[in-house]
Amino acid sequence: MDNPRVAPPEEREVPTGAAALAKGLYLLDVIGEHAMPPRFKDLQAATKLTKGTLARMLNTLVLFRLVRHEESDNTYRLGHRLFELAHRVWESFDLRGAASPVIERLADETRETVALCSIDGDEVLYIDQKSRGGAFGFRIEIGRRAPLHCTAGGKALLAFASPHERRALLDHNALQGFTDRTITDSESLMADLALARARGYAISLEEHVAGVVSVAAPIFDHTGRAIAAIGVFGPSSRLSNDRLHTTGRDLMAAARQISGNVGAMPMNINPQSRAGPPSDSGVECVLPWGAHLAEGPVWMPHEKRLYWVDILAPSVHRFDPATRTNEEVVLPRLVSAVVPRRGGGLAALTQDGLEALDFESGRLEPLVDPEAEIPDNRFNDGKCDRIGRLWGGTMRLDASRATGALYAISGDHTWKRVAAGFTVANGLDWSPDGRTFYFTDSAPGRIYAYDFDLAAGAIDNRRVFAEIDAADGRPDGLAIDSEGFLWCAIWDGWCVRRYDPNGRLEREVRLPVPRPTSVAFGGEDLKTLFITTARIRLPSRVLAEAPFSGGLFAMPVPAAGLPVSEFAG
Repeated sequence: MDNPRVAPPEEREVPTGAAALAKGLYLLDVIGEHAMPPRFKDLQAATKLTKGTLARMLNTLVLFRLVRHEESDNTYRLGHRLFELAHRVWESFDLRGAASPVIERLADETRETVALCSIDGDEVLYIDQKSRGGAFGFRIEIGRRAPLHCTAGGKALLAFASPHERRALLDHNALQGFTDRTITDSESLMADLALARARGYAISLEEHVAGVVSVAAPIFDHTGRAIAAIGVFGPSSRLSNDRLHTTGRDLMAAARQISGNVGAMPMNINPQSRAGPPSDSGVECVLPWGAHLAEGPVWMPHEKRLYWVDILAPSVHRFDPATRTNEEVVLPRLVSAVVPRRGGGLAALTQDGLEALDFESGRLEPLVDPEAEIPDNRFNDGKCDRIGRLWGGTMRLDASRATGALYAISGDHTWKRVAAGFTVANGLDWSPDGRTFYFTDSAPGRIYAYDFDLAAGAIDNRRVFAEIDAADGRPDGLAIDSEGFLWCAIWDGWCVRRYDPNGRLEREVRLPVPRPTSVAFGGEDLKTLFITTARIRLPSRVLAEAPFSGGLFAMPVPAAGLPVSEFAG
């Protein structure tokens, strides 16, 4: 996330005699909007204040507990007094008043019904609405109640509730069927809620009323608790699946605007602007699929096929580059990566841990779940080392906290946690000599290098291999070539980068899409780089500029990749 520009006092109409106050409030804005807690020199660069003036202002803000100074890393953060004041704001908070202009705007833009709802007892209560759907739209009366488990608003609130709140709400609700598409078993509902949390919005496909679909995003208070949801409702004939997902992203932005209106900190979910045209590198979209979140490409040489996943479909795919045909198997729960097994078939990392997958039937068979007691986490990327251990990282479903860890799973399905404290555990691979292990945490923008002990399955001596500034995107999936160079997809960076073994940027290949997600070497000589991409949460204007978002790309590369290792289990 980049640092949004905050207008300095000289660009505002500051009343006479209030210049010093304006500078202090401006400084609070700068600290609050900074992507990472800033140091003194960062604040000097951002505010252009003199050293003496900045020091006096910071000392005063610290005195009044509006800012706190962290001595451990010498950074400045917003102070606890602001939270105390925020609580008083919320005591007199008018949710309908804060949401009303946003609802009006969305109703005009979508030409459908937009509604605001909250949980009352064990049901959804609609507390405001605006309809532009015309005679063939879907109308909702203010004060109407509806079930939680089959409405988009109810599912959005369930998805973002704490585990004990979710259990309490569902324990008091029979999963009644209203149409033939209503989810009525708890396991399927929990999988659907996990999808909603990972996406940031929930969808109901004719689950409550036949012919009516909806999408909704949660509104958070200043503590991060989901207190309401804003949704768009309309006939399935007008709200296609693609339009629902695009609207979902717009609702996330609207919900954050409402949250910002009442004191919660909005999160930037916009992609970076395109820095330039695509590179002349032979990159080509070989499969314009439109995946939500394509990830985990892996080349199977004996099949001459590329397997990849769409985490949020959820589905696993098999692509034939010779014929450019793609086969898809839809799965009942989140899937983030697949790897080949020595005994045949695939192993899949899902929200339920490691499972065996039969691609032809789509049947999953549980193997081991290292995080069975952490329901809000899921696995993300994974690969096997040269003796067949599967290494995989985990992350929180909504990437909101650093609850992720790195695991090594042996062929006998025993496992060990080898590192922890990651927000978005991501791309991983090994150097050609197997002595260096690379691993990404996308949230801070860092690719780490570790010393690797193959026999012991151990890592040590972590250091930063490469760090990517937030303004340039975030490192995602990666792969090492036979020369020891690291290729990395740069989420929101419109590019793929190649780093030399010392971490120096060797080249950058510009792409026609903002969100490349991962890379893998394939083809007869392993000299084709396949690139997966995503369209999740991209607004309509970006999709118009980058219509191949969610497609599979390929390009020739100067050095061959390394053969994929199989899971020993």
